[in-house]
Amino acid sequence: QHLLVTFLVALGSNLSALWILVANGWMQNPVGAAFNPETMRMELTSLTELFFNPVAQAKFVHTVAAGYVTGSVFVLAVSAWYLLRRRHEEIARRSFVIAAGFGLASVLSVITLGDESGYTLGDVQKAKLAAIEAEWETQKPPASFTLFGIPDDEKMETRWAIKIPWVLGLIATRSLDEPVVGLKDIIAENEQRIRRGRLALAALRRIRDGQGTDEDRETLARYANDLGYGMLLLRYVRDPMQADEATIKRAARESVPRVAPLFFAFRAMVAAGFLMLALFVAAAFAVWRGDFARKRWLLRWAVWSLPLPWIAAELGWFVAEYGRQPWTISGSLPTFLSASSLPASSVIASLAAFVVFYSLLTAVELWLMTKYVRQGPAFKEA
Repeated sequence: QHLLVTFLVALGSNLSALWILVANGWMQNPVGAAFNPETMRMELTSLTELFFNPVAQAKFVHTVAAGYVTGSVFVLAVSAWYLLRRRHEEIARRSFVIAAGFGLASVLSVITLGDESGYTLGDVQKAKLAAIEAEWETQKPPASFTLFGIPDDEKMETRWAIKIPWVLGLIATRSLDEPVVGLKDIIAENEQRIRRGRLALAALRRIRDGQGTDEDRETLARYANDLGYGMLLLRYVRDPMQADEATIKRAARESVPRVAPLFFAFRAMVAAGFLMLALFVAAAFAVWRGDFARKRWLLRWAVWSLPLPWIAAELGWFVAEYGRQPWTISGSLPTFLSASSLPASSVIASLAAFVVFYSLLTAVELWLMTKYVRQGPAFKEA
């Protein structure tokens, strides 16, 4: 019964992750839905498009595989800890072997789907891709990859950039002749979308007020895809049609995420991922040779790598969510407009309750895991 429940929990966790990530994928790339001006909401038009959204599919496998890597690193680290102390060596050896093989397969899946996510960004989230790579200008294809540098958001340049020719073009477009659009060109395009979007927003307001004409409905239909960009002006003015040139340009500049946080977070995440790949390759090779239990440097490496998957996962979510800014739903709903209408006191109280509850839960889980790892497996040898 215990084994059955364990399998059911694993299955349920994966299925719940699927729907959560399909929803998140839609927020990143809102397909299969259309804005209804009568109800002022996005309404589903195709469940198939929603479910098979390329962002959602890549994100699901990438995230679930990252969970498998986390579990593998945990088992590998605990097994290595036992072997270093010569405790429970029989079960530690078996667990180390399984974790090394499963972890290697999982981390390769994470890296492969990470590459697929990068390719998808080139199609549907060009601003996020350009910010991650500090691509200010549209380079002549194939674009070079900035291995490291110091991005300057104010001057829109990267100081002391170390570049690798062709690599970004191959990763992001999988071609030698397709450009990776730079942030300056994206901002210029967004400025035009803001100009069109404010026309759509003005038409929508007249329609909602009962003063709409056939021309207003035609304008809204023509510029419906730019409506969200017109809403960006509401952060600065009450009436977007009264926005001056400086305000429009400011809104366009703020229509892409800040580069430096994404640039460094992405590289730290990738570094953590390749450190885990190296660990699993070394562990699998040592298992193949049959001498892993004697390689104390490898066992120590495994123990000290325990935090890596959590660090990589948090950095990955930061890149995914911060990289979507200034949108809650990309291109449709700005973040500042999706804030709750609840009073600040209610939001602070609920947030504080969540922080306290999950902090206590984390402390209890860490205490329990430490206790039972130190205690060791509870079984009787035959």
